Amino acid sequence: MPAFDYDALDERGRTRNGRLDAASPADARAVLQRRRLVPVRLEPVGSQPARGGNDPAPDTRRAGVFDRFTTKDVALVTRQLATLVSAAPLEEALRTIGAQAEKRAVRRVLMSTHALVLEGFRLSDAMARQGKAFPPLYRAMVAAGEGSGALPDILERLADLLEREQQVRGKLVTALVYPAALALTAVAVVIALMAFVVPKVVEQFDSMGRELPMLTRIVIGISDLMANWGVVALVLLGLGGVAFTRMLRRPAFRLRFDALVLKTPLLGRLVRDVHAARMARTLSIMLASGLPMMEGLVITARTVHNRVLRAATDTMVASIREGGSLSSAMRRAAVFPPTLLYMTGSGENSGRLAPMLERAADYLEREFNTFTSVAMSLLEPVIIVVLGGVVAVIVLAILLPILQFNSLVLG
Repeated sequence: MPAFDYDALDERGRTRNGRLDAASPADARAVLQRRRLVPVRLEPVGSQPARGGNDPAPDTRRAGVFDRFTTKDVALVTRQLATLVSAAPLEEALRTIGAQAEKRAVRRVLMSTHALVLEGFRLSDAMARQGKAFPPLYRAMVAAGEGSGALPDILERLADLLEREQQVRGKLVTALVYPAALALTAVAVVIALMAFVVPKVVEQFDSMGRELPMLTRIVIGISDLMANWGVVALVLLGLGGVAFTRMLRRPAFRLRFDALVLKTPLLGRLVRDVHAARMARTLSIMLASGLPMMEGLVITARTVHNRVLRAATDTMVASIREGGSLSSAMRRAAVFPPTLLYMTGSGENSGRLAPMLERAADYLEREFNTFTSVAMSLLEPVIIVVLGGVVAVIVLAILLPILQFNSLVLG
């Protein structure tokens, strides 16, 4: 009986791998499902991708920093594949997209996938052999499309999902560029004033032989600290950043930090809404594609970076497995906005869960866009006002002794 190597996800989203005997890949998948495992890679023992005469050998070299298969590349490839696979065989679509790709990493991944598909692998299994190029959730949805015969429709939905995520990420980055540049400029101006202008003025004040105003003494003290201890402070700040990064690798500390992030007034709401919108959108696509909801939740839990939200998703999986509904599981998790809870419950009662989840995701994304737009529009004037205030204090500290000296001379 043939043997198969597999990588799968258990109920808690952890990776399990091993080998099992089965008559066919379908039987092997059935065995894994009976073990409550979600397969993400399944291949015969000892199989190697075939290399046709015209197909280049898969390049397994590590990609450079500027030559990686990024999430933006995944979105573009998915859209191209969704367009071509509805009018041409899958093998031809992969070969065409790979041959036209300008980026070496994209061409390498697609031609390797094409070679495996020609060998007889399913598309999802071929993608699983491309390292981290295609996420587990992506491969699971492609596998569902292959199993239901609706691969073009699944790829179209995946392309929409990935493009929406790219748009949200792009809007956030664009909104942050100007405030970040303005803040860096403000810090540079203040440092320049304190490190170069104030010391020069202090030299003139020393010859006056009079006590300086309190504000001037405070500014001079801060300037001396920056001049004498600035390098030490930067080194300590760097060491603190390294220590904090290492502490985040500890589960207990990371859990407390993620909980603190969720309690932060503005940032916590932003993180919760983004997570809720992404989960609603993902579950909507998976349910509309015929993929079991439990499988979607298990795989989605692995993609959540916030440990509190990941634990809440695991709790939802356990609650639904015990017979609860999705809306009640979300309510027990206590991390989702009321709008999502209400629309999920309405979808379950009306038998239209997938469309209601999609509408909830649309609403949450609009709320996210509105919230970020307002927050960024308020952040710019705040930075300008703070910079103006700091510069005004420094200038005032310099002018006060001069005005004091002039009043003494005139008097």
